[in-house]
Amino acid sequence: METLDTLPVEREDPFQPPAVLKELHGALHRMTYADGRPGWLVTGYAEARAVLDDPRFSNTSQGAAPPIKELAPPEGLTDLVVPPGFFLAMDDPEHSRYRRLLTGHFSMRKMRSLEPRIQEIIDGRLDEMARAEAPVDLVRAFALPVPSLVICELLGVPYGERARFQETTAQAVNLDNSIEQRGAAGAELMGYLSELVGRKRAEPGQDLLSELVTGGELDHEELTGVATLLLTAGHETTANMLGLGTFLLLCRPEQAELVRTDPGVAGTAVEELMRYLSIIHIGPIRVARSDVPLAGQTIKAGETVTISLPAVNRDPSRFPDPDRFDVTRDAGQQLGFSHGIHQCLGQQLARLEMRLAFPALLRRFPGLRLAVPAGEVPLRPRGTIYGVAALPATW
Repeated sequence: METLDTLPVEREDPFQPPAVLKELHGALHRMTYADGRPGWLVTGYAEARAVLDDPRFSNTSQGAAPPIKELAPPEGLTDLVVPPGFFLAMDDPEHSRYRRLLTGHFSMRKMRSLEPRIQEIIDGRLDEMARAEAPVDLVRAFALPVPSLVICELLGVPYGERARFQETTAQAVNLDNSIEQRGAAGAELMGYLSELVGRKRAEPGQDLLSELVTGGELDHEELTGVATLLLTAGHETTANMLGLGTFLLLCRPEQAELVRTDPGVAGTAVEELMRYLSIIHIGPIRVARSDVPLAGQTIKAGETVTISLPAVNRDPSRFPDPDRFDVTRDAGQQLGFSHGIHQCLGQQLARLEMRLAFPALLRRFPGLRLAVPAGEVPLRPRGTIYGVAALPATW
């Protein structure tokens, strides 16, 4: 069996998985992790779902080997510490305890109630773009502000304080920074949100964070951890999808035209963009609690398993002709939001934002196009979330 030296993350084409992944045969591969330990890489769709469904694989960072050197703990530490409330990196029962408190805030019913306000936010940003002088950076003008405004209103974070969290969040997920720099940025973000939790305790409002504060089930540190996770995930992931997705659509004008003119295409377009781009390109990562048979191999207890979503979402056994981008494709089973009990809590919010934002942008600016050659659009290949650093556009 071929053994990979490390997790491939560098993309030769901005819209294609790393070439090494495309050359692999089979669904499960031996991989040497950044600290020298042996582990596994999953590239098959069925195998990825099996791992994500199986409680024999732990979601905590305890014992996990780093798939790339940038994720290795600082010297002297064997594991990174998971802050209280940061349930993304927890197993049950702790995971379910936190998630239970939040599920109702991200239900389909709640999303339907938010739709008019989200559309209003999108239209407001488009109005500002129309008043601006082209070209503009679509990341700063549209892709980042829309989800930031939405999650700020939902959580009760003053949008006027966005400079305090947007830059620190960007620094925390930028793998070009040292782990110490990323840790310092994360600590600064948590410090801000700890202060905000204190303000909510003194003067609650009509928002999710205030409700959690007054509910009394979480202590101050837990509230800070939950707020940090929701604020970070709530704007970073969707902002990157809006930016990179728009870049792709501008490079595929026939597909952009379908999104612009056919109201029925928006939903399938979002799923196809999630599948085709797979911006979560490092993980999910799991650690086997016991020996687990998978794809004809045995994953030993304590071994780390990394799922490559860029490869999984291009598995031809699940998505025929996987390298073809087609906004009318039924890609509803793509794993961009993960799967199982750790499936993204805010997936319906992200879907709604994108389903409204892409058509609105393309309809408002039918002549929208790149202001630079596609090869000059700056990418973010070394982030924990893949995307564009800027998207110069004109109309």
